[in-house]
This record gives sequence, structure tokens and C-alpha cells, in this order.
Amino acid sequence: MFQFLVDVLMRACDLMLVAIGMSAVYSLMKFPNIALVQYAATGGVLAIALQKAGVPVGVAIIFAVVLTGLLAVILNEFLFNRMLKIGSSTAMIGSLAVSMVFSAAFLVTVGPNPSRFALPVSRPIRILDARITEPQLLGFAIVAAAIGVFAFLYFRTDLGRCIRATSTNEVLADATGIDTGRMKTIIVLISGVMAALGGVAIALKGEVDIQVGMDLLLPVFASAILGGLGNPFGAIAGALLISAAETVVTAVNLGPLMGEVAAFLPVAYASAISFLLLVAALLWRPRGLFVSEVKRV
Repeated sequence: MFQFLVDVLMRACDLMLVAIGMSAVYSLMKFPNIALVQYAATGGVLAIALQKAGVPVGVAIIFAVVLTGLLAVILNEFLFNRMLKIGSSTAMIGSLAVSMVFSAAFLVTVGPNPSRFALPVSRPIRILDARITEPQLLGFAIVAAAIGVFAFLYFRTDLGRCIRATSTNEVLADATGIDTGRMKTIIVLISGVMAALGGVAIALKGEVDIQVGMDLLLPVFASAILGGLGNPFGAIAGALLISAAETVVTAVNLGPLMGEVAAFLPVAYASAISFLLLVAALLWRPRGLFVSEVKRV
């Protein structure tokens, strides 16, 4: 049972930071930036490439995260802001197109083979009936620390208050002297950094390839919508729900029902459950489980 909980938590760590970033961007800019899943892939791939070039792992991760955050700001300034002047749907479709470009760029520069960090091999740590590796613990620590820092900035600083004010009512925030354009740039930078850290956490636990971004797209989108698109911390609950559903689908032994000792559904069915939960959420609670916006008349 404890192993099941660990598996759910490890999978949720793959989704949380990217889903938080997507919800945070939506709260200010009113469009879901699909390219965030590729920022996650960029963070992991770039950190691994820097380590292979001889850069220490810690320094490689810092450089990869910072560069990915700056890339997010540049793309937002020169592409997404201009698309938003046409419409939010145009910006969303544009972000999907950017994601495709990222996949093609990874194929040309990195190649189709998966890559991983060169880390020392260690024996798994046994806790109750679960086994956890040191890279998994490190990935979990990165995700937990990132969420903690983001929560502190969001709720305990003047910057966070300005971001929340802009999210709630941009016109009023602008009228009170808040530089709403600067707030949007900062949240884009933070979301890029968060996504890159999520990609690094994935890379630490295993390997990354050119498809890791697109593989994250559906469960991350479902997590953000379940949590209430625009509610960054609701995305955490959404990620946990999606992860629990995916883990149940792939971990439950259906053998006794089929007259066999053991029979499990293929891992590919995990994406199907994400899709089903997304459809159910859109039909039942289209604004998400934790609504962050207030309708005005």
C-alpha cells in the first residue's frame, strides 16, 4: 500500500511544477501556454547536455533552469504577446505550434535516443514496504522546494500580492499603480523556471527523450483544468488526482478476474484515464474543482 502512495507521489512530481506554471500563466494572461511542457523537456535535456560537457551536475541544473526561464520570457515577448492581441485561442494554437517546433529541434540536436544524467549507482532505500532510490528522493526534494518557494513568493511578498491583484482584476491593478506588464513577464519567467525544474526532476529519476514534452501534455493539461485553470495551487490537487488514477490503472492486478495469476493493463492506458478525467471535468466542473475566479455582473 505504501508503495502505491510513493508511486502516486513520484508521478505527481512529474506533473505538479508544469501544471502550476500553466495555471499561473493562465491566471494573468488568460491562455494556457502549451509550450510549457517543452520548457520542461528543455530543462532536462539542457542540464544533461551541460553535464556531458563537463559541467558539475548542480551547476548544470542551475544554468539549464535559468536559460529555460529566459527562453520562456523571450518567446512570450516576441510571439505570445503578439498572438494575444489577436485572441487567446490564437495564442494557444501558437503555443502548440511552438511545441511542435521544439520537438523537431530536439530531434535534430539531441537525436531520438533517450539520455540521462551520469549519476553514481546506489541501492534503493527501503521504507516500510516501498523502495525509493536516491535520485527519486532528490527529484521529490526539488519539486517540494520549488513549490515552497513559489508559495512564499505568492502569499508572503509584495511581488506576490501584485501578481494576485493583477490576476484578480488587471484594470484595477493597473489603476492602483501596479506595473501589470512587468507582473506578466515575471510570472512567465517563474513558470519557465518551474517547468524546467520539473523536467530536471524527471531526468534525475530516469531518462528524457524528444517525446517527454508531448507525453506530459495531456496529464498536465488535465491536472491544471481539474485544479481550476488559473489556480496554481489547485493544480497540485489536480496532479495528485491524475497521478492516482494513472497509478491505479497500471498497478491493479486484473489476473483474478481473468483466471490468471497476474494481468496488468499496459502503461499506454494511463494516458487514456487522463483523457477520461479531463472530459469528465469539462462536463461536470468545467471551471475546475477549485474555482479561483469570481464572476462579476
